[in-house]
This record gives sequence, structure tokens and C-alpha cells, in this order.
Amino acid sequence: MKVVIVTGAAGLVGSACVEFFAQRSYIVVGIDNDMRQVFFGSEASTRWNRQRLSELYPKYYRHVEADIRDRSTIENLFREYSSDIDLIIHTAAQPSHDWASRDPHMDFSINANGTLVLLEAMRIHAPKATFILTSTNKVYGDTPNQLPLIEQATRYDLEPQHRYYGGVSEDMPIDQSTHSLFGASKLAADVLTQEYGRYFGLKTGVFRGGCLTGPCHSGTKLHGFLSYLMACCIKGTEYTIYGYKGKQVRDNIHSSDLVQAFFEFYQHPRCGEVYNIGGGRENSCSVLEAVQLCEQVTGKLLQTQYCAQNRQGDHIWYISDLSKFKAHYPNWRISRSLTDTIRDLYIGQTSRMAA
Repeated sequence: MKVVIVTGAAGLVGSACVEFFAQRSYIVVGIDNDMRQVFFGSEASTRWNRQRLSELYPKYYRHVEADIRDRSTIENLFREYSSDIDLIIHTAAQPSHDWASRDPHMDFSINANGTLVLLEAMRIHAPKATFILTSTNKVYGDTPNQLPLIEQATRYDLEPQHRYYGGVSEDMPIDQSTHSLFGASKLAADVLTQEYGRYFGLKTGVFRGGCLTGPCHSGTKLHGFLSYLMACCIKGTEYTIYGYKGKQVRDNIHSSDLVQAFFEFYQHPRCGEVYNIGGGRENSCSVLEAVQLCEQVTGKLLQTQYCAQNRQGDHIWYISDLSKFKAHYPNWRISRSLTDTIRDLYIGQTSRMAA
């Protein structure tokens, strides 16, 4: 019996992992206590997704209502399954840099200390397992903002000859920049995961994500850019654009493509490896371009307002260079285009609203 432990199991990436492995007859133990509702309110609750998973996969999915910071509970869980644990996918986090500044202690305890609890439980009880961390491009701080960006009609961009035109690679420095407190706590988790691989020889992988999205995203104002934008478009809610004239750029990856990348790493794991992961240049868009795409898919015009003050530490332009991961795992590729992803968001949200 192979057991996969997934933290944040009712969230966007976590639930995609649960489905992927349950459909392949793995026993999946999901840890989630709906902290997203605590962070962002009832509209961001993931209870609906937890219920959906339990109903879809009663034979393979076990849900555990626990906090990843609860060392005793986590250690007992790892001890219970011990030798059967083959993979740990850590997606649970406090995910908003705006929210982190309101309660730095909680943010750091979840993102950094929670990761340490999981890594140490793995080292003691399941040292042969593989550990995957869903990290973030915010570990690079605002260093990408120092790139020689050019303002275009609907986006900022780099000259085609620039070394990062195809995306930011893993050699970008991570220090001496403004990360936001969220970025700092995630960087601590990121380095810890690397260290448990390099120092202890454990199989650990860090995936520094761009914008992660998909139909099961409970998007809200402070987190979940495309999902929240789509919700505003469907409901007729006014959307606020913060800074940079709405020309700030992100690359977007569908949760199913991210989970497939996790699976590739799991099949041939490495120790303490780091990958930038996202949709790449072909799946990048500015806020203005994303608004246009959502309007096209929904057939509705979105009401927007502009706030000239950007979010502190926010990236003006960020696209992930996928070349390192593709070189290590040549069977992996992006299967969902940006338009496909936005259509999936629309279908997922309208179906939930109709239920």
C-alpha cells in the first residue's frame, strides 16, 4: 500500500493532487483545517471541496482535520502510516503577502514552522519518501522589478534578446530585496526543504510557482488573481487594479499541469532540487489582458477601478523559465493554454453557483 500525504488537501493544488493520486488507487491522506476561511472569510472556505473529495473517493481518500503546526498530531499521523508513506506534497500555506503584514506571527508559524514540522516528521518516520514543497516566485523578492522593462500598450515586457525574456531562471538572487513578510516566510520554508535534501540526503523538491490556478480555486480579493477576476466578471462585481497601470505580467499554470510536474519529480526524485514552475511565456498575461480574456469567455463587461498604489513588493513582470525542469523531466509539457484555463475557471465557478 502506497500512501500519499497532501497538506492543504481541500485547496486548489492540494485537491488536484488528491484527485490525481486517488484516481490511480493510491491511499491519500489529506490534511486541511480550512484556514483559508480564517484568512479570507466565508467566501474563500474550502469546505465544499473537502466534501466533494470525500464523496468522490471514499475508498482512497481519508481527511484529517489538523493544523500542520500541531507537532504531536502530525508526528502521530506519520507514525501511523510510517513505512507506507511514499510521497508528501505540501501545499498548505498562508498565501497572501497583504494578509501576512496583519499577523506576521501566524504567517511565519504556518509557512515556516509548519514546514519544519512536516520535514522532521518525514525524516524520523518516512525517510525513504519524497517531499514536494509548493513554494512561490515571491522568494525572489522584488528583484525582478530591477529588470530593464519596457512599457507596451497592454503590458510591460523585456527585449527579446534579454537573458530572462523566456522567463526568470533559478539563478536569480533571493536576498537583499523586499519580499513581503509572506515572501520571507515562504523563503524560510523553501530553504528548509532544500536543506533537508542536501544535509540529510532526503528526496526533496521545491517548486517556485508563478500564478497557480484552476477550476477548484476559491479565489478572493487578497489571493487567487485569475479566479477572483473571473468571479467578479460573472457576478458583476467591480474589480480593483492596483498599480502599474494594470500592465503587470504573470504567467499562469493550470493546477492539473502542476500536479503532472509533481508526478514526474516523484517518479525520479532528486535531493534538495529547486525549480521555477508556471505557465511560461506562452501562458502569460497582464491584468489588462486577463480582463479582456475573462470578458471574452463570459460575454460580460467587467467594471474596474484603478488604484495607483501598487502592493508593496509586488512584481511588475514575472514569467517562469521552465527550461531546467523540462531538461530534467523531458516527458512533461504544458497541456492547458491560458484560454483553456480561463474557460475551466468559468465552467467551474458557474457550475458551483448553480448548485
